[in-house]
Amino acid sequence: MNGVVAAVLSSALGGSAAALTRYVIGATDPVTLAAYRFGIGFLLVLPVALILKSSFPKGKDGIWVALLGVLFFSIFFVFYNIAMSLTTAARGSLALSCLPLTTLIVASLFRKEQFTRRKIAGVCIAIGGVAVALWAGLADAPPGAWRGDLVMAVATVCMALYNVWSRPLMSRSSMLGFLALGMGFGAAASISFAIGSGGLVHSFHSFGQGQWIAAICLGVFGGAAAFYLWVYALERTTPTRVANTVTVNPVAASLLAAVLIGEPLGWNLLLGIGGVACGIWLASTEGTK
Repeated sequence: MNGVVAAVLSSALGGSAAALTRYVIGATDPVTLAAYRFGIGFLLVLPVALILKSSFPKGKDGIWVALLGVLFFSIFFVFYNIAMSLTTAARGSLALSCLPLTTLIVASLFRKEQFTRRKIAGVCIAIGGVAVALWAGLADAPPGAWRGDLVMAVATVCMALYNVWSRPLMSRSSMLGFLALGMGFGAAASISFAIGSGGLVHSFHSFGQGQWIAAICLGVFGGAAAFYLWVYALERTTPTRVANTVTVNPVAASLLAAVLIGEPLGWNLLLGIGGVACGIWLASTEGTK
């Protein structure tokens, strides 16, 4: 499996997680939901890393990985959950598709990636598809949905930093060791806040069977599986190519959200998906500078 294929599969799982988040967020709060997602994910990833005797980051690298883990698996996903509480799963996932542009800018600032005209064109086309879909779907959006879209777009800076800074840290340890340590610290931060705020205890009373199933699925598929594939991709290809596949998110998010919570499917989504698919192909294939 190459890096781009792994990233596409990860983004499809991420889109499904967006719909599950929309389904369960009304019964809890953003921090507690992040605690469930990555607490469960960490409990699955850590044993695999230990059984395979993966190398864990040490010294200063360990500190940086821990900080990146808190930034991404805690802070970013708190904002992600806030955004999903304000907008639809499809729109939130479309806003998340600003990630390729954010990663492009961050990687350029830190001189971590060489860009070609083809790659830049692919990112711009994918983002253009997202913008058209969001604008055309305003009539079907819930009141104030733009706030969730904006929160999600701004939050992509956290994920872009994680994407750009991950690869050198992984190269000095291992993919699974890097993932387990970062996810563990991110989960610990969210769990600490959820306990302190009382959100964790409250969820025990507010969750029904459907919410528990959704929370477990978030941890297994949206936590462990999705981010195993994500770091697998980051280890094998460039940050921008990996980030550009996040534009697959709206497809999975909209389809599952239509089933779970009856969110509408519109022509604007199909238009956005077309731009996204073209953009991913351009950015993921070689071309001239």
